[in-house]
Amino acid sequence: MTRRFALTAMAAKAQAILEKTPPKAEHRIPYGRDPLQFGDLRLPAGKGPHPLVINIHGGFWRAAYDLEHNGHLCEALRQKGIATWSIEYRRIGNPGGGWPGTFDDVKAAALHIKTLAKKYPLKLKRSIAMGHSAGGHLALYLGSELPLVKGVISLAGVADLRRAQELKLSKEVVKDFLGGTPDQVPDRYKQASPIERLPLKKPTVLIQGEKDNIVPPEIAKRYVDAALRAGDKVKLDLLPGGHFELIDPASPQWATVERRVLEMLRIS
Repeated sequence: MTRRFALTAMAAKAQAILEKTPPKAEHRIPYGRDPLQFGDLRLPAGKGPHPLVINIHGGFWRAAYDLEHNGHLCEALRQKGIATWSIEYRRIGNPGGGWPGTFDDVKAAALHIKTLAKKYPLKLKRSIAMGHSAGGHLALYLGSELPLVKGVISLAGVADLRRAQELKLSKEVVKDFLGGTPDQVPDRYKQASPIERLPLKKPTVLIQGEKDNIVPPEIAKRYVDAALRAGDKVKLDLLPGGHFELIDPASPQWATVERRVLEMLRIS
């Protein structure tokens, strides 16, 4: 087996999480009127109140990718006694998706936990945001925008939109997402890019695959360096592997993700 073939096989195995059928959520709940404004709520056993992870799926903000594959990690967290609110949102290709609709949606979805807590046993003082890839970007955005988010975990998140556009990630998807380049719409990059919204002023963890060729590790490193200079409490875990192992509860990397979630919920 050649090295190139071995790496291709490993990447295909890592991406298999996208094809597996996840366990269904107990509750699918709208937070707005658009068909894509909903979330999946999973509750652990016991009467609670339960700590909560607001979970945001990735897919480079494109309509082609939805929240279903995140059901696996949400179920894994549920089994550890953590409630999850996995949110859907309008994306590039959906009416109203991109700038500013995607941001409006994730903010509305996060704020909706106040309504959920009136019916379900959720402990809002212990609520954090976590997201993967584009969802990691949106989790960091929520952390800087909403006081009710007590901490953020970004899994291979696009934490620096300006640099991501410079690297032309996923065929210049950031330009499509924000409606232009940094020169064309500079204010949007300032508002939307987590690195430009520092300091976050709450516990933050970035977890990144060392061999990630979708969102390269330099993005996480740049954010962490800037966050430390800004005085934030931030940690970076560089793990073996690539992009998708971080959201697969069957992967060795999941143990780190789970540990960081539990640690942060104790801090919050």
